[in-house]
Amino acid sequence: MSDNQYTFENPEYRDTYRHTVSHILAQAVKRLYPEVKLAIGPAIETGFYYDFDAPFSFTREHLDALEAEMKKICKEKLPLERFELPRAEARKLMEEKEEPYKVELIDDLPEDAVISFYKQGEFTDLCAGPHLDSTGRVKGNALKLTSVTGAYWRGDASRKMLQRIYGTAFPKKDELDAYLQRIEEAKRRDHRKLGRELGLFTMMDEGPGFPFFLPKGMILKNTLIDFWREIHRKAGYQEISTPIMLNRSLWERSGHWDHYKNNMYTTVIDEQDFAIKPMNCPGGMLVYKNQPHSYRELPLRVGELGLVHRHELSGALHGLMRVRCFTQDDAHIFMTREQIKDEIKGVCKLIDDVYSMFGFPYHIELSTMPEDHMGDEADWEMATNGLKAALEEMGKDYVINEGDGAFYGPKIDFHLEDCLGRTWQCGTIQLDFQLPERFELEYTGADDQKHRPVMIHRVVFGSIERFIGILTEHFAGAFPTWLAPVQVKLLTMTDRNRAYAEEIQRQLEDKGFRTELDERNEKIGYKIREAQLEKVPYMLVLGDKEEEAGQVAVRDRRDGKTTVMPIAEFVEKLEYEVKSRLCK
Repeated sequence: MSDNQYTFENPEYRDTYRHTVSHILAQAVKRLYPEVKLAIGPAIETGFYYDFDAPFSFTREHLDALEAEMKKICKEKLPLERFELPRAEARKLMEEKEEPYKVELIDDLPEDAVISFYKQGEFTDLCAGPHLDSTGRVKGNALKLTSVTGAYWRGDASRKMLQRIYGTAFPKKDELDAYLQRIEEAKRRDHRKLGRELGLFTMMDEGPGFPFFLPKGMILKNTLIDFWREIHRKAGYQEISTPIMLNRSLWERSGHWDHYKNNMYTTVIDEQDFAIKPMNCPGGMLVYKNQPHSYRELPLRVGELGLVHRHELSGALHGLMRVRCFTQDDAHIFMTREQIKDEIKGVCKLIDDVYSMFGFPYHIELSTMPEDHMGDEADWEMATNGLKAALEEMGKDYVINEGDGAFYGPKIDFHLEDCLGRTWQCGTIQLDFQLPERFELEYTGADDQKHRPVMIHRVVFGSIERFIGILTEHFAGAFPTWLAPVQVKLLTMTDRNRAYAEEIQRQLEDKGFRTELDERNEKIGYKIREAQLEKVPYMLVLGDKEEEAGQVAVRDRRDGKTTVMPIAEFVEKLEYEVKSRLCK
C-alpha cells in the first residue's frame, strides 16, 4: 500500500472524498428543504457539484445554512452503507421518495446493470460509488459551497433548467483557505474584468463570441503579432494569407466537411455551398499546389495569421478564452520523411523560447489516433513514432494522451502554467500524412521522380486572442514594458510645466515609445493613483524642479519608488527593456 493512497495526491481518493461530500450536500438539502428534488452530484476537478430541482432560487444565505448543516453531518459520523436492489424495487424506492430524476436514471440503465444505493443516516441516494466509509472522514471546517448556476437536466437544452450548487473540499482547512485565496486572486485577474477596466476589448450583444478590440487592445495584439513575425522570419518561415471563405468541395477534400461540419459556419453563393474557414490548413494546401516544388526547397515553412471561425455553444463562450472567431498563428511545414525529426525539434525549440521568455513553465502531452480519423493505421503509427523519437532525442518528458489526436494525425500539445498554477493548452505540433495525400501534393526528388511530402501543422500562441487573455491574467493587466499599450505616462505638477512635458513626450515618441500626457489641473497624487490603476509601467512626474534641472522624476509601477534622472538615462533604460523584451 503506497503512503499517499489516502491523500489527495491519489486522484481516486480525492474524487471519492469529494463525491462523498456531494452526498453530504444532498443530505443537508433534503433535511432543510425536503421539497427539493435530487438530480446528480459528481466529483469534478475543482471539487464537486449537485444538481437540484427547487421551487425557489438558492441564494448565498441558503448556501451558508447548508454549509452549517453539512458540518453537523460530518460530526455525526454517519456510516455510508452500500446496498443493491432489483430494478423494480429500486424504482419503487425512488418513487416512494418522490425523486422523479432518480426514477428516470434507473429506467435508462442497461438491463444487466447493477443498481446500487448508498445510505447515510436517514438519507439514501442512487449511486454507483465509491464513497468513504463515514461522513466523519470529511473535515467539516475544510469544505465550502462556492456558487450556484443553472444547468439543464442531462445537459439537454430542451429539458428543465435545474440549479447546480458547486462546492469544494479538502482534508485540511489551510488547504481550503489557500484554494479560496487562489480563487479570489483569479477573480482579481479575470481578463474580462481587466479588459473592460484597461480598455483592451469588449463583447457586444450584436456579436456574441466575436470580440471587439479597442485601440489599446489593438496595440497589445499588434505588438504580439510583430513579435511573432520577427521570430518566424528568423526561423526561416514565409508568410502567406488565404481566403476566409472557400467552397464545399475544398472542405470535402480536406475531410472537414465530414469530420467538422457541425462547428463550421456555412452559406450559399451562386447556388454553391461555401464555408467560412475553421482552420487555415486547406488554404495552405492550395498555396503549396500553386507551383511545382523540388526537394531542394524542402523543408518549406509557411506561416499564416489566419482569422478562423468556429461555432461554439453560447454556454461555452468565455471572454477571449472561448470565442467564435480568433486569429490562429498557424504554420505548415512541408518536408521529406527524413526531415521529420529535425523539423519537430526546431518547432519544439521555437515554442520553448517563447514560453521561457514569458516565464511560463509547461508540460507536454502526446495525443494518439482518435476513433474518428482519416487514413490507415500504418501511417498513424509511423507519424506517432516520429513525434516520440523527436521528443525523446531532445530529452523532453511527456505523457501519452490516448485517442485525443486530430482526425488527420497525432499531435504534441504544450500546456503552459500561469502564475496561479493553472494550465492552458496553447502550442501544438501535428504530424500529417493524410492531407498531402488527399491534395496530391508532390515534390521532385533527387531521383527526378515525384514524391509525396509530409506536413506539420503547428501553432505557438494557438490563438492570439486567447493568448492575450492568458497574458492579461498572468500579469494581472500589468504588462511588461514592451507589451504595455501605454509605456510612459507624463504627469504635470502645474500648468507651467505643460510645455516641458510636451517636449519630453516628443522625444520619447520620436524614439518609438508609446506615451500619454496627463495635463489636467488635478493634484499630482490623484494623477499618480489613476496611472497606477491603468497599470502604466512608468510615470514621469514633471514639476518646476525637474524642468529647471532638465530631468525627469521616474516613478516605477512595480515598487512605487521615484528616481530623478536625465531624460537620456531614462530613454536608455526604456530601450533596454523593450529591445530585450523583459517580462518582469
